[in-house]
Amino acid sequence: MIMKLFRSTFSGSKNASPESAILIDGNHKADANRGGNRVALAMIAFILVFATMGGRLIEYGLRSPETVSSIPPSNRLLASRPDLHDRNGEVLATDIRTVSLFAQPHKIIDPDEVVEQLALVLPDLDIKKTYRKLSSKSRFQWLQRQLTPGQQNAILARGIPGIGFRPEKRRFYPGGPTASHVVGHVNIDNVGIAGMEKFVDGQGLGDLALAGLTVDEALEPVQLSLDLRVQHVLRDELSAAMERYKAIATAGVVLDVHTGEVIALSSLPDYNPNDPVDALKKDRLNRMTAGAYEMGSTFKAFTTAMALDSGHVTMNSRFDARKPIRIGGFTISDFHGKKRVLSVPEIFIYSSNIGTAKMADVVGIEGHRDFLKRLGLLDRMKTELPEVARPSEPAKWKKINSVTISFGHGVATTPLQTAVAAAALMNGGKLISPTFLPRSREEADKVMRHVMTEKTSQSMRTLMRMNVEKGSGRNAEVEGYWVGGKTGTAEKVVNGRYSSKVRFNAFLSAFPIDDPQYVVLVIVDEPKPEEGKKYATAGTNAAPTVQAVIRRSAALLGVRPKFGKNGEALLQSY
Repeated sequence: MIMKLFRSTFSGSKNASPESAILIDGNHKADANRGGNRVALAMIAFILVFATMGGRLIEYGLRSPETVSSIPPSNRLLASRPDLHDRNGEVLATDIRTVSLFAQPHKIIDPDEVVEQLALVLPDLDIKKTYRKLSSKSRFQWLQRQLTPGQQNAILARGIPGIGFRPEKRRFYPGGPTASHVVGHVNIDNVGIAGMEKFVDGQGLGDLALAGLTVDEALEPVQLSLDLRVQHVLRDELSAAMERYKAIATAGVVLDVHTGEVIALSSLPDYNPNDPVDALKKDRLNRMTAGAYEMGSTFKAFTTAMALDSGHVTMNSRFDARKPIRIGGFTISDFHGKKRVLSVPEIFIYSSNIGTAKMADVVGIEGHRDFLKRLGLLDRMKTELPEVARPSEPAKWKKINSVTISFGHGVATTPLQTAVAAAALMNGGKLISPTFLPRSREEADKVMRHVMTEKTSQSMRTLMRMNVEKGSGRNAEVEGYWVGGKTGTAEKVVNGRYSSKVRFNAFLSAFPIDDPQYVVLVIVDEPKPEEGKKYATAGTNAAPTVQAVIRRSAALLGVRPKFGKNGEALLQSY
């Protein structure tokens, strides 16, 4: 019946009734409406899908790059460690962005092929170890840490399934080995394990890292007391001395006598903190703080100061140095003996063992030990560097100990401690603990201790200057800068006995000696005599090295030269 109505309607039959035409037309409109609804629903669905996709793209676009990039830009990278700067703002250590390569072994189809692909990019890859990791049933394995951007791009281009990259930070030291023993270094996880890097972690940064806490802003840089310019000069001259005198090691320090700030400190051989593979080698020891040595005749400066400060000896006192001292089966004699009665200045200038021992005898054994302890030479030094050795001394002091210690044998201390004690001789008798952080004179006055009188300090300045003018320190003279100093040539112990052929040399100096600002100490370990010379004493190697350091760094430190007999500048007309 419906078919008939359908045919009659579309055939234009005159017999079709109006009711039947309305019925057919209504069914047709209903079908059309249902089709339109489906189209509308489909369009709405497509609009929603694309709107969602667009929204997500906008969301990703607005997110910070760290969440959508394997290596975020350096200006958006949150610092996990603060930068280290020198006193002038020069960067000593900073974080740089890098990535590390990892694998998800459960997604690896062919470990052999993956290893082969990675080895083409990473030639130092441990093939066997990597294959074991990729063949394991674990879901995560580190393959190689801290890749370069070029290595990452080369691996990405190979499209290896199951391989990924994790953004990390790497510590970078722009100066390389220039200040390695002070700055220190970090391990693969960016944790400080030596030097000031370790100190910074000890101030709370390490605890935060262990707790898994992070910061949402860059940390303020940590400023050190070092002057990178002077540091370079010191290391450069130590390197030249090590080569020139064929020594096994050299080291030195430049110290502010009024604040205790370490302006420069170097010990050679050193290492590159960017690749600290050599850091633990025995000869890479920081000899200035982590090594304890018998400092030889530089100790005569302390013995002389002790004698003068005791009140029992004056600059006019005289001691008989005609004959060697025999005590406890040992004979104490002078290297270049004058074999006559010597005044205190002569004992110091000629570096008389006999005269120095007799000055110590005037003070006595207990007074001798008490004075060295007052100067901090017998206790472990307190400073920011974690690598600090403990001095050694006789378990029980006897007269023979006091005699030999008076000229630098029998007590071993760190060279930096020696420089700190010498600063007290120069600055009016104030012992100021050393620091690798900036410190003002006002701050230094709060931590200093008076260890001798101003008069004693003035006398020691005079003696130190006389030794450079007339004594063993002549090779340290720098015109215009009034250098004062004391040599020290100590015999080293070989097979339980002191050897006259193996020496530990030092030159302890201060400048300008009329108003001391800085102490400079240089040590040269086991130097060899230069061609044509019989001896390798401190005056022939350590003193010239100090001279070179002062000559090159004095102007950088702001010390103005003085010329003329009384220190006035000489004016000449041409």
